[in-house]
Amino acid sequence: MFDPESLRNIIRISLDPLGWWSPEAEELLMMTAAHESGLGKYNHQIKGPALGLYQMEPPTFYGGYDNYLNYPGRRKLKKDIALISGVSSPKLMQLKFNPIYATIMARLKYRRAPGALPPASDTWALAEYAKDHYNTLMGKATPEKYHDAYRRLVLA
Repeated sequence: MFDPESLRNIIRISLDPLGWWSPEAEELLMMTAAHESGLGKYNHQIKGPALGLYQMEPPTFYGGYDNYLNYPGRRKLKKDIALISGVSSPKLMQLKFNPIYATIMARLKYRRAPGALPPASDTWALAEYAKDHYNTLMGKATPEKYHDAYRRLVLA
């Protein structure tokens, strides 16, 4: 389990070299990690396939490569991700053991979602965004659960 300040540092060092860091992205990822894994307490979903700090499922992970990173115009981005994370090809288990890689892949999922990120200070809007764009419509998560986990684990 990560303390909030350590996780914030991981988010910054993971995303800043890609130009993907922002206060909004940091808070959204903090909230996602708080809700999905208890800030890293669980790195494999109980009774499910999701892995790592952000509990990413295999289809979501591979979709990031198949539908985005593997396009010819994104070779430099793919290479940069490999340099930052130490992962040169899609490796699902790295989500479980490499928080830098997991952070990059979670941010990639949010980057592909429509619309701008809500302001960092609007935690309810971030919770709704997380439910709409990270969780599935039929998933058990709710904006209230995202917000509560963030309040308990990040702001406490």
